[in-house]
Amino acid sequence: MPFTEANFENAIIELFRDELGYDYLYGPNVERDYTQPLYMEQLRASLQDINSWLPKAAIDEAINKITTYDVGSLVQKNAIFNDYLQNGVDINYYDGKAMRSTRVRLIDYEQPQYNNFTISNQWTIDEHSVKRADVIVFINGLPLVVMELKSPSREETNVSEAYRQLRNYMQEIPSLFIYNAFCVMSDQATSKAGTITASEDRFMEWKTVDGSMEDSRFANFEVLLQGMFDKDRLLEIIHNFICYSDDAKILAAYHQFYAVRKAITSTIRAIGSNQGDENCVNDLPGHYGLRNADMQPTGDHKAGVFWHTQGSGKSLSMVFYTKLLQESVSLPTIVVLTDRNDLDGQLYSQFAKCKDFLRQTPIQAESRANLKELLDGRQANGIFFSTMQKFEESEEPLSTRSNIIVIVDEAHRSQYGLNEKVDAKTGKIRIGAARVVRDSLPNATFIGFTGTPISEKDRSTREVFGDYIDVYDMTQSVEDGATKPVFYESRVINLKLNDAALKRIDEEYDVMAEEAEDYAIEKSKHELGRIDSILGADETINSLCDDILSHYEEYRQYEQTGKAMIVAYSRSIAMKIYNRLMELRPKWDNKLAVVMTSGNKDPEEWRSVIGNDAHKKDLERLFKDNDSPLKIVIVVDMWLTGFDVPSLSTMYVYKPMAGHNLMQAIARVNRVFGDKTGGLVVDYVGIASALRKAMNDYTIRDRKNYGDTDITKTAYPEFTKKLEVCRDLLHGFDYSAFFGEKNLERARAISGGVNFLTAYDKEETKRLYIKEALLMQQARSLCGSILSYEQRIESAYFEAVRTLVTRVEGSGKISFKEVNDRINELLKQSIKSEGVINLFSDVKEEFSLFDPKFLEEISKMKERNFAAELLRKLIAEQVRIYERTNAVRASKFSEILANAMSNYLKGLLTNEEVIQELMKAAHDIINGEEDSKKLNLTSEELAFYDALTKPEAVKDIYTNEQLVAITKELTEALRENKTIDWNVKESARAGMRRIVKRLLKKYKYPPEGEEDALNTIMLQCNKWTEENV
Repeated sequence: MPFTEANFENAIIELFRDELGYDYLYGPNVERDYTQPLYMEQLRASLQDINSWLPKAAIDEAINKITTYDVGSLVQKNAIFNDYLQNGVDINYYDGKAMRSTRVRLIDYEQPQYNNFTISNQWTIDEHSVKRADVIVFINGLPLVVMELKSPSREETNVSEAYRQLRNYMQEIPSLFIYNAFCVMSDQATSKAGTITASEDRFMEWKTVDGSMEDSRFANFEVLLQGMFDKDRLLEIIHNFICYSDDAKILAAYHQFYAVRKAITSTIRAIGSNQGDENCVNDLPGHYGLRNADMQPTGDHKAGVFWHTQGSGKSLSMVFYTKLLQESVSLPTIVVLTDRNDLDGQLYSQFAKCKDFLRQTPIQAESRANLKELLDGRQANGIFFSTMQKFEESEEPLSTRSNIIVIVDEAHRSQYGLNEKVDAKTGKIRIGAARVVRDSLPNATFIGFTGTPISEKDRSTREVFGDYIDVYDMTQSVEDGATKPVFYESRVINLKLNDAALKRIDEEYDVMAEEAEDYAIEKSKHELGRIDSILGADETINSLCDDILSHYEEYRQYEQTGKAMIVAYSRSIAMKIYNRLMELRPKWDNKLAVVMTSGNKDPEEWRSVIGNDAHKKDLERLFKDNDSPLKIVIVVDMWLTGFDVPSLSTMYVYKPMAGHNLMQAIARVNRVFGDKTGGLVVDYVGIASALRKAMNDYTIRDRKNYGDTDITKTAYPEFTKKLEVCRDLLHGFDYSAFFGEKNLERARAISGGVNFLTAYDKEETKRLYIKEALLMQQARSLCGSILSYEQRIESAYFEAVRTLVTRVEGSGKISFKEVNDRINELLKQSIKSEGVINLFSDVKEEFSLFDPKFLEEISKMKERNFAAELLRKLIAEQVRIYERTNAVRASKFSEILANAMSNYLKGLLTNEEVIQELMKAAHDIINGEEDSKKLNLTSEELAFYDALTKPEAVKDIYTNEQLVAITKELTEALRENKTIDWNVKESARAGMRRIVKRLLKKYKYPPEGEEDALNTIMLQCNKWTEENV
């Protein structure tokens, strides 16, 4: 017996009721206004209970406020409600004597036991249409979580279908989502949570119940539900781990939730209190063989280091930490430090977008004096941003308060130097940056956030911050889908640099390694000039630009949105690269840009290219816009840290980098976007050994999994293996014509391959081919530049066949234009074919049963297996439509389709015979639709007409006008009662039967001897209610 969606729904209800202690409510049993998504009875009672000191007038005013939104989009209304939910509703009310002001709490966060937790199914809402979400979680009568479930046993539905359904609900019943904290979608195999603004790829699994490492790989539905819906934990998520960042609603991922709580516990310890979160995460850095801040003494003012790999949401973790810190520590003042102006601006911008969540407006300090003024002007609260440069040496502390928490971004980079150093040339004593900050804020507690690990050689960072609070490494981040892996391709040889030049570049890496502990690496003008003269030589720049153009245009411009970044060694070299590329591609004025700082001594011709700050902001906006023409940026230092463009897939490196600087830079291409396989770093200056050295400080499993991601050792071997598998799976079919020059022959080879795979005895082969060809294509997207011509064209063929097979196999309509465009794009990328392959010459847009040209083309196709598969898909699609709307036609055509395909798969029908059967069914469908137009019936009415006329004798007894009249009256009667829960409530079903029988009796229907006809009518009524209610 299959485990249906209803079974899955009941299993979840049982888990909430029996294990999590929620009350259960069957939606149809509640007498309520269907236009209102709230459980009003419980809402009113709960608000009175948790605000017991307030009169009824105050509660009424709060309810009025949360149910009345004059203007605004769904997201804007949800943002307003989210503030009410987290902070309470400010209201004015009349107490009989005077107007009073107060705040009404919607949830009691301090005493969770006083809240009402309820799970409900079949909760009907009547808005643009009548819909029911599968499961809703109510707290105090507020529908805070919507769950959409899909049957685990139906292959045609999955978690993506659940996401699309949630999106549909947001259009059809938007009032439900005004009150939504987050949504859950699940098909049992995959369960994810996300907010109303999240794209599907930003819905994330919750991989642990209690934060322990042991559960982190088992993301089944029970782990998510137990992990997120424990009552205390759910309230904490809603209160402190959901925020709006401008128009984007953010739900903390599981690793952020547990790590931030650990960071709070460690901060409280460092301040000098033993108070902490007894339920914080159990996954300790010791699991990774790393030092643990947990072992540090109380009151040491070293809260520890928070290492979450680049791209996994570190900036938002800092926001969540700041919010929870205000809840956990008495009136803290928070100072956020970075070591660069652009990073200060980026981080400040992130906090400013979340100011409503933080309940404070962050302020950027303009100078050291300004920061001192800000700190002196208060004894508590405040969120201030500053850079290391503002902490110049001074004997006077900025503040001696002990309730100051200093958050340092990229701690390992900024904090080097607790000890004084003597400048050998000047004899001047230079105080280390860390010492300057410590002296300026002597009683503050310090916490470091970093996207890369602390070097084993780095003692200063530990002396400032202590050891690790939490580790979220590269392996776990990729496994969770929070980031993508980064792959490496060396093209140094293409620059034809001589041995002396290569030796000098290697020495540059040695210098960087030796000076890694200095606050800022200082090189003499002579040293800079030597590297600049090598990398900036005209001949070398020309070779570089020629190779970048070739690589980008042939292999990367079609990858995702075509965004790429070129990292130049210096500002002058950046301008040389820009000028050379513009010389080679003069029409790229909107496609290519330079992003770097400007200087007073810059040549005049640079100014129009670099522009002012407003111009840089405009470039940032354009580069983040996936549809903008700006595709390639040349950078030097800016945008290499803290800058996110998820679709960015390619980085060309023409600058020696090492350690954390290198790892931070290449992480620009590790963000999640669509079907992106990973980021590609193309190396022109020999960073391979620096990459390996940098990985030495990562976790053991990171070193194993990502210690060497050279495409020649990773993507290419995978590609060749999958290419061979695809060859084997197509063994017996000759596709050599695809290697020819004629597009017609190529088109025939593609459809012939599909025909081969869709033979009745190739079902398992086809399934395996789709899987293996996709894996081949993913590897090919990374290593395309090192493939031979033969490998490129053969893999393009396999991908073209996969594309067409999956379009035919998949759900939804097949777009002719989409198929042809995709296949022609493949050929253009792979073999530089400028010709156009047209697989279906007479079909203009979508494949459709109702297009006579399509049916004519099907009848002429030589690939008969393929033709049969196309017909099967289109008839099956029409049957699915009928299954929702027309019981009689669904039964008739599903039976025809099932019998035809069953006989075909058993070998009882040839492909020619099955095509004839299916063509006949197709024409019957077409003729039936034409009949409805002649009767002047809608498709909805036609379904009831078909049910009424199913018995052959009916048309001999009633005139057609009578049957049409019955049809229209029956349909109208159901429309008038559409809010009744026909298909879930037995009393309602009985009522529906009475309405239908009374109406039919008026027309003396059914005729004598045809009593079973009533069952057909009732079946159609049920179909109608399932689709419309």
